[in-house]
Amino acid sequence: MLVSHEAAPASRCVDVFRRPDGTFGFEEFRRDPEDMGAWTPVSSFSGLEYPSELEAVAAATDAVPWLASVLDR
Repeated sequence: MLVSHEAAPASRCVDVFRRPDGTFGFEEFRRDPEDMGAWTPVSSFSGLEYPSELEAVAAATDAVPWLASVLDR
């Protein structure tokens, strides 16, 4: 994983990662008390491939409604 962007109060996050083949991707996760604090994927974005980290972050911002406000901080 390259970076993890968390929404306050750390109940959601988006991880941006680089694959061994050099492509990039992202996934959104949630953390709920009933899951005992474990991060659980909430989408199926991780299979999408992007040639750069910047493009993966742009796609994540388009796909995950709350992410833009976190990145603007």
